[in-house]
Amino acid sequence: MNTQPIVTTYDKAPTRTIAVGDTTYAYRELGPQGGVPVVFFVHLAGTLDNWDPRIVDPIAKHRHVITFDQRGVGESSGKVPRTLEEAADDAYAFIRALGHDLVDVFSFSMGGMIAQDLILKHPELVRRLVLTGTGPRGGKDMDKVLATTYWDIVRATLTHSDPKEFLFFNRNAIGKRAAKAFIQRLKERTVARDKDIALPAFQTQLRAIQRYGRSAPSDLSRITQPTLIANGDNDRMVPSILSEDLHRRIAGSELIIYPDSGHGAIFQFHEKFAPVAVAFLGS
Repeated sequence: MNTQPIVTTYDKAPTRTIAVGDTTYAYRELGPQGGVPVVFFVHLAGTLDNWDPRIVDPIAKHRHVITFDQRGVGESSGKVPRTLEEAADDAYAFIRALGHDLVDVFSFSMGGMIAQDLILKHPELVRRLVLTGTGPRGGKDMDKVLATTYWDIVRATLTHSDPKEFLFFNRNAIGKRAAKAFIQRLKERTVARDKDIALPAFQTQLRAIQRYGRSAPSDLSRITQPTLIANGDNDRMVPSILSEDLHRRIAGSELIIYPDSGHGAIFQFHEKFAPVAVAFLGS
């Protein structure tokens, strides 16, 4: 009988590893064990420490949550895959190695692109899908993310800021406050923190997104799982219109567009979005 207490806050979740072939994946688990787990797919350059605890913790009160470092990122070994299709294959291998044959997926940005490739290749694996701040393969202006990202990194460097403050949030008073609060929440975990992504790995991910944006569109009518889509109305990284495109192409999907917000709208509006996500995933 397992007598260990259930971890329900992300800042306390221990980092574990699992070997899958030649790759060792780093991951964290929290929330009650059993049932269908919710697997989180992180954004460009994201590690285990890039998930907002105000999103993760409410879901982990009710569900078994799993976050993981992609191959070649953070504490996971190996090289970052050159394409998002390969990243989806890695995610499938990781999930199956943990012994799960049915999961819910919560994804953000690049993670949502990988999640789409995963569900199209392995539809039997995913029960419910959350796509936030993301877009479809071949989406209009998706390939411009590379230039936008590098420009905002320069802006952040000149102002001694975190690039996510520019990439995820509007640069008005409301957006700047939300950005600072978000960055502070990411620092709440003070022990056993993950390693930052290396520059070559980051560049490989960026090029993979560019290829995704320039590829032929996927047949999203094949996604029949209940799907929740969310974004801000001014996403500069993955244009907001692409969330509407996803909504049109995934039958029965739900769409939330938050006002006066950008790529990180779900973090800016976490008090509103987290309960919606909990209810959707709990249905």
